[in-house]
Amino acid sequence: MQKVAKALVLAGCAGLPFLSIAARAADEPPVHSFTGKVALYSEYEYRGIGQTAEKPALQLNLDYAHNSGLYVGTFLSNIKWLKDTADVNGFSTGARVEWDIYGGYKHAFGDVTMDVGYLRYEYPSSSAFDRPGFVSPNTDEVYIGASWGPATLKYSYSINDTFGVPNSKGSDYIELAINYPVIDKVTLNAILGHQNYKHNTFLSYTVWKLGATWDFGSGFTAGAYYKGTDADPVYFTYKGKDWSKDRLVAFVSYSF
Repeated sequence: MQKVAKALVLAGCAGLPFLSIAARAADEPPVHSFTGKVALYSEYEYRGIGQTAEKPALQLNLDYAHNSGLYVGTFLSNIKWLKDTADVNGFSTGARVEWDIYGGYKHAFGDVTMDVGYLRYEYPSSSAFDRPGFVSPNTDEVYIGASWGPATLKYSYSINDTFGVPNSKGSDYIELAINYPVIDKVTLNAILGHQNYKHNTFLSYTVWKLGATWDFGSGFTAGAYYKGTDADPVYFTYKGKDWSKDRLVAFVSYSF
């Protein structure tokens, strides 16, 4: 308290009004921030490939950020692609959830914000894939990104076999995302990306997405986008459903 009192006295002697000090303090970001989001999607697709076989997905994000730029977070979603993969190959799995854990560091250099980090894709109960001809779907990636205005460019590199594809260590993904406000509470969203599978180029593909998000206030948003890929459906069709197929995806979410 004595230090605070001395600071106010010194500020007054210097002719600085107390309100300006309070305003500057209010502008400073909090040391710790916790945020979350719950979302319902008509289908969970990731990098253009369906994860729930055209079924809805309920998702949860939880994030912590420090004002130094460090952050950690986690993501949960139901999935179906591992079950379908196991079914068509004559075995079963209890892997019906994706659980991601990530952490990194962000720092602004003028108008450009850099982001580096690590992301672990974990698929609990997926041990049934530890058999000849298959590899674990659990995947580790490191990434680096740069944001400027409405644009973000991000590069991800896998440090082990990628999403259950054998001999795919060193696969990578690059994505350009644009989120551009057009009118009050409406933002246009566009993505262009390319997934490369090392030593498995027949699985590599380009993805694009175009849509819009509406902000209803109080943490509620809704939106929709159309996604397409040039992936070969021969390698992405399971149980009669093409995971790479062009389609419309809709969602609602609540942030807290």
